Amino acid sequence: MWRRNGLSLVSQVYYYQDVKCRDEMYDKDVLMLQIAASKMDPNHFLMLILLRFELFEYFNGSCTSKDQDELRQWNRLTEEMLYLLIVVIGERYIPGVSQVTKEDVTMREVIHLLCIEPMAHSSLVKGLPENESHETGLESVITKVATFKKPGVSGHGLYEVKKERLMEFNPFFYHYSRSQHSKAEESQKKRKAQEGNDKALPPPLPPAFCPAFSNVVRLLCCDIIIHILRHVLQRAVEDRPVNWTEAMIQRALHLIGQALLEEKTQLEDSTVEEVTFDFSLKARIIGSEHDKSVFLLLYKIKSLPSLEAQKDMVKWVLQMFEIVKCLREKSSPTVPMSMETKPEESAQDKEKAERKRKAEAAKLHRQKIMAQMSAMQKNFIESNKMLYDNMPESGTQGEPVTSTESCAMEQRDMCIAIGPQRGSTIDDREVLTCILCQEEQEVAGQAPAMVLTACVQRSTVLTQCRGKIPPFKADGPGTLYPLYMPPELAVGTHTGSCGHVMHATCWQKYFEAVQNTTRNRLHAELIIDLENGEYLCPLCKSLCNTVVPLIPLEPLTFNYENAEIIGQHLTLPRWIQILSARIKGLKSVTQDNEGSSGVGNTVLCGESQPDFRSILSYGVQEPRKFSDSITEMLVVCATTVHRVGLKTAPNELCPRVPVMAWNTCAFTIQAIENILQEEDKPLFGSLQNRQLGGLKAIVQFSASQRLKSSQAVIQRHFTDMLGVLLPALSRKNTPSLLEVDCFHLLVGLVLSIPSLYQEEAVDLQPSAVSSAYNHLHIFHLVTMAHMLQVLLSSTDFPEVEAGEETEEARAAAEFHATVSQHTGRLIPEASGSSLAERVKKGIEPFLRCAALFFNCLTGVHPPEELFSTSVTSPGQMEALCSYLALPSNVFQLFQDHRDTVTPLLQRWCGSPAITKALKGKTQTVRYPRRRNRLIDLPEDYSALLNQASHFQCPKSTDDERKHPTLCLFCGTMLCSQSSCCLSQLDGEDVGACTAHAATCGAGVGMFLRIRECEIVLMASKTRGSTYPAPYLDDYGETDPHLGRGNPLHLCPERYRKLNQLWQQHCILEEIARSLEVVNVMFAFEWQML
Repeated sequence: MWRRNGLSLVSQVYYYQDVKCRDEMYDKDVLMLQIAASKMDPNHFLMLILLRFELFEYFNGSCTSKDQDELRQWNRLTEEMLYLLIVVIGERYIPGVSQVTKEDVTMREVIHLLCIEPMAHSSLVKGLPENESHETGLESVITKVATFKKPGVSGHGLYEVKKERLMEFNPFFYHYSRSQHSKAEESQKKRKAQEGNDKALPPPLPPAFCPAFSNVVRLLCCDIIIHILRHVLQRAVEDRPVNWTEAMIQRALHLIGQALLEEKTQLEDSTVEEVTFDFSLKARIIGSEHDKSVFLLLYKIKSLPSLEAQKDMVKWVLQMFEIVKCLREKSSPTVPMSMETKPEESAQDKEKAERKRKAEAAKLHRQKIMAQMSAMQKNFIESNKMLYDNMPESGTQGEPVTSTESCAMEQRDMCIAIGPQRGSTIDDREVLTCILCQEEQEVAGQAPAMVLTACVQRSTVLTQCRGKIPPFKADGPGTLYPLYMPPELAVGTHTGSCGHVMHATCWQKYFEAVQNTTRNRLHAELIIDLENGEYLCPLCKSLCNTVVPLIPLEPLTFNYENAEIIGQHLTLPRWIQILSARIKGLKSVTQDNEGSSGVGNTVLCGESQPDFRSILSYGVQEPRKFSDSITEMLVVCATTVHRVGLKTAPNELCPRVPVMAWNTCAFTIQAIENILQEEDKPLFGSLQNRQLGGLKAIVQFSASQRLKSSQAVIQRHFTDMLGVLLPALSRKNTPSLLEVDCFHLLVGLVLSIPSLYQEEAVDLQPSAVSSAYNHLHIFHLVTMAHMLQVLLSSTDFPEVEAGEETEEARAAAEFHATVSQHTGRLIPEASGSSLAERVKKGIEPFLRCAALFFNCLTGVHPPEELFSTSVTSPGQMEALCSYLALPSNVFQLFQDHRDTVTPLLQRWCGSPAITKALKGKTQTVRYPRRRNRLIDLPEDYSALLNQASHFQCPKSTDDERKHPTLCLFCGTMLCSQSSCCLSQLDGEDVGACTAHAATCGAGVGMFLRIRECEIVLMASKTRGSTYPAPYLDDYGETDPHLGRGNPLHLCPERYRKLNQLWQQHCILEEIARSLEVVNVMFAFEWQML
């Protein structure tokens, strides 16, 4: 029978008290009972109630039972019966029952809804009944009872009940459900505790009944109610848990409070002789001969430990008894109240003193234990002093290792990242904890690998040519990308990390377990793509598809005296000669090994043979050795970067693998610099520890990856990249200076130059001094090339106030004159000061990226100016130049290396591609690059609706309105979820949004569905999720599907958060989190959107 009828009964009970139906059901039943109570004898009414609840014999004392189930049932029925009496007597906010208006009724409903928790406007509307005009009346009363709290970046605007209205709170409000009653009671008790008040929740002062219903209050002073209250309190005094419940006592106390408030009101409004309501007298007299009156029983339960939670309420009731007593005697209640409460207060003071004494004793005990432990540690260290003296790593972390370093640091605190004056690297011993096994381990080259979770994804965040992703064919001849990153940064490979650390072995076990369990879960396949190696971070559930091995900084032994001596010989022109000789020698050796050397090459080899190994004379050392597990993780990470970045099959032997490792390092740094510039934050110190740790891991991974690649391949890559800067080494397909991104070029050259030191019989790499000069000369060359890029691409120059010409302005004018001469006067004329400002502004992003890169590569601490000032502060340029070993006047580089750079400038400017660009035949990227943001949206949502109403599907002629969807990256209006705009992508039919995301966002999309007023996030063809739109109504709420129809306005903070979500490459992570929360059995076909 329960199967057949049970659900129907549950449904009826739900609708009986539901806000939409209760006016005609539950409320009418309460009104009917009040009418009956007003017309009947109160004792007769209460006896009928007891009979209906089958409690007559129970309260008569003729029914006894030891069956615990039966006792629990009686307790439950008693609770329900007492609650019914509270409702019948106390619920008077009905026009006609008491002197209240409909507005008063609505205000009371709103107050009690807000006493549960602060609520949004829409939640309040849902919780209020509607009239015949489908209106709730909320707007007319909300300002009287609540204050509006504006929404933050997330969430929505909330209404909070005013403090002066809290006294109207009734914990037994008859429209509360059980869960609402518990929440409201807990919320109000918590509020009172925070304010330092007692936790009593007394009944509010109700409005007076109308004359027709005035007899209802007689229920509170009739003999039966006194008997019921005595019976309930007596069972609590007996302290047998099965005979009573705390809810019974709570309801009984509430009823007593209602009676005392009624008596107090009548005594205040009339004389004692006129008042016939005598509850307090009966409560004191009836049963007093056996110490079982209501009043005496209250004194007894006040000290019960099992009723500690109701102690404050009992005190309030006893105080009300004294107030009513004084009103009857027409005397001040203060004296008797103070006499009554004096022993109570002294008891409270004793309790507080006891608690304080125990807290002090516990504190002393803890201090004693800590002192004992400290003494034991000192004794252990003293007894094992020899052991500690022989362990240098137990000393302070970051102490200088060599005497030369300490001497240098004493001379000056050098904050220079590259060159012979580079600062020291802090030898910081890093001990990390695996999030899976919770074991600690030091990060070391020969130790088992520790890895960071990471997510590699293609990105168009920095693109300067939105929607023009260049096609890449892995086997295509003469393909410039990925070796030469175009300056448009059309698509890059970003590697981000949530910063959580695991052992490589723990991660492999975890990943295998994920694979095994996910195949058996239908929903999990919607979140992660096992075929692409995806998984969720075990700790924060971020989406990941690889791991980055943690590699410590290489220990530095830098001899400044040797560096100064070498610097006198290894000038920039000498360095270029030695490098060229080494490259040509390596080519000839390779050709000899292949048995195909030509006559010209042999002559060249013979001419350069004496200088072939001269590069080694400036310092070499053995390459770093890594454990097998670190080597394996280097391959895993590099393969993922190569596969995702080029959308190709995994192939760890592909010659482009090391190039993609360098590219993801460069692009990730550029993306981070872009975020810091967008938010105007300092270059250093703004990143969270997990972000900084992830960036350092990516740089060290990119630097170490060459050890797993063919050195001949890396030598070829280095030679090809150097050909952009040294035209003598260029080939036919070498791009011009305007066709490459200089920072990608810098990272590739710095990380690949150690391969030139490789010898046939022995593995070698440059020493610290050699590396310092390699970095310095490469950086100076690339910086000068980038300055030329900025000048050649500039068409407008800032107006600078006329004044005395500075040395910087004269150097800039000289640089401009030289370039103008080599380009046939094709660049616009400008003053020296304007040129200097324009070029410095153009190269600042490059210098900031270089500072981040060399900081992570060398570990040299940057100057304080880069920590404390934002990226747009005036002193940034000087601090960057100092850290990167550049003269403060960057144009000085061209004068210091005039003999070397002049022929290079001529060759660079003489490229046909540059001539064509200067004549306007091809587009060039201007520096600093444009910072991408989401499109500008109208402030009023009706403007978007108007725009959508005029939208016509470009591929359909019918008048049927489609689903207009706006791309927030570029502003294109698309026709989504329609068969008319299907197109082919990788051989599959996809919708307009999916096809557009593939070209506009490299598979990632952010769209605004205008008719639904919701954001759609997309990642690949199979995954997506919805996200709240940045449009809010006047109440700080979104309106999905425009259901409420309130006017909507753009929230700048929320739109800024969406912009950050995109620029920080968190869209994939947001989609994964959303899909994990929303458990759907059948996947939505996102590819058809």
